[in-house]
Amino acid sequence: MAGSAEEEVAWLTRAVQALGCAADSPGKGAGPEAEAEAGARLAEAAARGASCAHFRALCARLAAQLGALGALKEGAALSAGDADGPETEDCFLLELSDLLRELHCPDRALTTGNPTARLRDPGSSLRLLRFLLSELQAARLLSLRSPAAPCHAEAQEEAQGELALTLQALGMPQPKPGTSASQLLRDVHAKISDLLPSLPPGHLEPLLTQPLDAPRWEALSNLSSCLQDQYCYRRRLMLTRLDLTASAFHWTERAQTQGTAMTNVLNPLRQGLAPESDISLAHVLASRADLSRLVPATGRAARLVTCCPINKVLMGPVPDRGGRPNELEAPMPTWQSRREAGHQRWARKKKRR
Repeated sequence: MAGSAEEEVAWLTRAVQALGCAADSPGKGAGPEAEAEAGARLAEAAARGASCAHFRALCARLAAQLGALGALKEGAALSAGDADGPETEDCFLLELSDLLRELHCPDRALTTGNPTARLRDPGSSLRLLRFLLSELQAARLLSLRSPAAPCHAEAQEEAQGELALTLQALGMPQPKPGTSASQLLRDVHAKISDLLPSLPPGHLEPLLTQPLDAPRWEALSNLSSCLQDQYCYRRRLMLTRLDLTASAFHWTERAQTQGTAMTNVLNPLRQGLAPESDISLAHVLASRADLSRLVPATGRAARLVTCCPINKVLMGPVPDRGGRPNELEAPMPTWQSRREAGHQRWARKKKRR
């Protein structure tokens, strides 16, 4: 039994290192001494189970990589906890129970009974690591066979780019592979909390200062959806007018020779205009108090953006097309009785004869 346990630990150690899930895994050129030391640490962590912070962190990294590969539903995560204690262990074991249920773990000893007592049996921690490592290996093989959809890949690449810019602005290093999103957000929140006291008073004051509960968030989400639909209709109308105006320029004789050049200039600009709005509830949380200040359209700051050469073009005299009802004198009808009107019409007919 001792030999089989040592072989199990050795296999798990090599698997953890190969998958890049160890916090301080030795490099490719590491000798057997480094591997033996890593195996000893893993065996010690597995023996302590959920009470060991190293064991919880390893399970959390495995779960984070499974979530990144799409093997878990959105929002499912495993938190290692910031401090040791019974509450941290119980929270970790409860989250682990939900995670194993979602992964359809076949080991009944890990999925039945009291969740806080499932890792107390000898060898249960090693079986848990073997199961998570096997699931991660299978998820990576499946991801190689079926690559992510283009839209999902673009969204993930955009999110990674925004995250990299955020970390660069805060002066934080890039996260290690397998770091959970919840842990990364906690680190960013802690860094921002440390930097806020160094800012001038009133700087970056949020526009939304009232806390929102679940009903208010739902009402705000419904309002945002309605506004997005309305603005989508308006933008679609304005884009249709733009297309019609652009097509009218092609009717002239000069446009017959310059039509291709006009199309090459307009098409890239037109493709960047979409009727759907990209404003979401995240912009409400990120808005600051200076957003509510009204800036005149003729101010110096506004004119730096709206100024263009066409503003200097003066229109010459144009023909008066009318269209001003208030300047027209409406004819006033004369009122008369029906008998007088009928007699006049009869007299006119008699004279014609």
